[in-house]
Amino acid sequence: MRLLHAPSKIRFRFDDPNLVAVAGLVPVMALAERCGLTKLAGRLLTVPGSAGANAGVKVSAVVAGMVAGADSIDDLDVLRHGGLGRLFAGVRAPSTLGTFLRAFAWGHVRQLEKVARAVTAALPGQAPVLTDAATYALLDADSTIRQVFGYAKQGASYGYTRVKGLHPLLAVVSTPTCAPLVVATRLREGRAAAARGAGAFVAEALAAARAAGATGLVLFRADAAFYSAEVVAACRRAGARFSITVRMNPAIRTAIATIDEAAWTPIRYPRAVWDDDEGRYVSDAEIAEVAYTAFTGSRTDLQVTGRLLVRRVRRLNPASVPQGQGELFAVHRYHAAFTDSQLTLVQAEATHRGHAIVEQVIADLKNSALAHLPSGRFTANAAWLTLAALAFNLTRAAGALASRTHARATTPTVRRQLVAIPARVTHSARTQTLRLPEKWPWHNAATALFDTLHTPPAAA
Repeated sequence: MRLLHAPSKIRFRFDDPNLVAVAGLVPVMALAERCGLTKLAGRLLTVPGSAGANAGVKVSAVVAGMVAGADSIDDLDVLRHGGLGRLFAGVRAPSTLGTFLRAFAWGHVRQLEKVARAVTAALPGQAPVLTDAATYALLDADSTIRQVFGYAKQGASYGYTRVKGLHPLLAVVSTPTCAPLVVATRLREGRAAAARGAGAFVAEALAAARAAGATGLVLFRADAAFYSAEVVAACRRAGARFSITVRMNPAIRTAIATIDEAAWTPIRYPRAVWDDDEGRYVSDAEIAEVAYTAFTGSRTDLQVTGRLLVRRVRRLNPASVPQGQGELFAVHRYHAAFTDSQLTLVQAEATHRGHAIVEQVIADLKNSALAHLPSGRFTANAAWLTLAALAFNLTRAAGALASRTHARATTPTVRRQLVAIPARVTHSARTQTLRLPEKWPWHNAATALFDTLHTPPAAA
């Protein structure tokens, strides 16, 4: 494509009070209101002083800004343009919202987490998310490092990655047919051990998943940082099963050595998997299992007997073969997971590898509202993390209402196609009309979203 006129013949004027750049924010915030976001935040948050006044309105404003693409406090000014004030009341300046977040103490962060859990629990009743969760659901947890810069960030320090930052925990719930929702978040200082507080966090995440509709069998999946007696005990108390990666230690190696060579079953990945240690893509491997009792150094009631799922990949790296010698016998690398799953060996191993879904959610958040932890105060950043997860869930639910394609799309895709739609606000016969662009490529999905959320809700 090319310009029809010379650049000197084109003028820019920011002077139309009736235009909005994010018309899709209307149905998304209607969904938030149906789930009780403003009322819950106003009732449960007790931030003191003038900073905490109208807490429900301020929480909704931050979430709306995040849905519209804000990833810093200054970016929340996206809500104060054109005709947006004709569509929403209670829009606050970024400075006001920043003061509100900085007034949080840790107890207020916990109150906000309660609000987020309640809104997330209401989403399945408004949108087709977590369908079939009453039968079977998957809960995945992981930690990540959110890099920060400068010396003004409370809690920022160097952790195991040798990157200066803060260290959030996230838990997501999904089903085999539905994309995930974030059900729990926890911000920690950068040098916090990956497993610190994991037992209590998993117990809280399981309770939140149950509240969101995962009332049937729940399988908790995690990497080796969550391999502890406390995490497994939390799963068993909640009636959930577990599948957790384990590190190679002498006890694990001894158990693997007892596996008969004839017990190994060859598998082939549908898609090649990159192996960092081998420096190559792996498309085939072998799997086996052996009974194993974990945490034998803990109290008797914390010791658990389950299945050790073992996957081995043949080493092809020339470094494993001394120079000038041929390979006399195969050398393998082993990966193991401890589980009490009742699935078959092949199903259990494939299901465990599906844990990577939580890493996709983390990448999505980092590409959206969690691109920054914008405040110098630790508690403000903890509140920002909670609200970023809530904005993710609302966007996910809105996509599920729009179309099957958008139900599994990433947040930036949903925002670009369904939220960031330019419109002109018109008023006639006591009715507001949003005049949207003709031939918008995703108008069918946007119309479905709007029609669903702007009709009276079904009678209870």
